[in-house]
Amino acid sequence: MFPLILLPGLACDEQLWQHQLPVLAARHAGPVKVADVHQRAASLPEMAALLLAEHEGPLLLAGCSMGGMVALEAARQAPQRVRGLAILGSTARADTPASQRLRAQGIAQFESGQAEPLLRANALFAFARPHQARLTPAYLAMLLRAGTPALIRQNRAVMARDDLRPHLGAISCPTLVVGGQDDTLTPPDCAREIAQAITGAQLHLLPQCGHMLTWEQPEAVNTLLLAWLSQITPAP
Repeated sequence: MFPLILLPGLACDEQLWQHQLPVLAARHAGPVKVADVHQRAASLPEMAALLLAEHEGPLLLAGCSMGGMVALEAARQAPQRVRGLAILGSTARADTPASQRLRAQGIAQFESGQAEPLLRANALFAFARPHQARLTPAYLAMLLRAGTPALIRQNRAVMARDDLRPHLGAISCPTLVVGGQDDTLTPPDCAREIAQAITGAQLHLLPQCGHMLTWEQPEAVNTLLLAWLSQITPAP
C-alpha cells in the first residue's frame, strides 16, 4: 500500500500532526511517516527532490503551509509517483514583494538574536481568535525548538519559491484542499485557487479556523483526511 508522508510547515515538526498521526496510522493500510526534509534542504525544489529520493515508489503526500508547497513541488517533479495530495492551509503562489520585504526584515532580526520577541509578536496571527490563548504557547515553543538557523533557511526558501499555479492543471491524482475561513496568512482565496485549478479537487473551508488547521480543528481535519484516503486505498 502507498506510504502516506506528512509534511510539516515552516519551523514545525511532527507535533504539528500530533492529532492526526494515531488516527491515520490506525486507518491507513500503508506506512504513515512525518518527513523532515524541510530541516535538511535549502530550497523547496531541493526539499521535494530529497523527499522523492528517500521514499521510493508511489506516494501519498499531505502538507501543511510550507509542507503543502513542498507537496505541490514534488507533484510537479514526479507526477507519476504522487498518487494523492492533501494541501492544508497553503498556497501555490510565489511570495509577493511585500511578503519578501517582511521576511527579509524578520531574517535580519533573527540574525541579530531577536528571534523570540519577533516570533512571540507574530504567533497570534497563526490562529483564529477562539484558539489563540490555548494554542499559542505550544506553537511558539515549536518554532523556538526549530532554532534560528532553520528559521532563516526556511524563510529564505519560501521567499524564493516559484509560482506553481501554471503547473496545477497537470495534477490528476485525488486532491484534497483545506483552508481556514479565518486564515490571515494564507487566506481562503489561496485554497480556492488551488482547488479550482486541479480537476476533481475537493475544497473545504473550516469555520473558526486560522492557519494551524491540524491543531485548531483536528477532528474535522481527520475526517477529511480519512475520506480522502478512502478514495485512494481501501480500508484495512
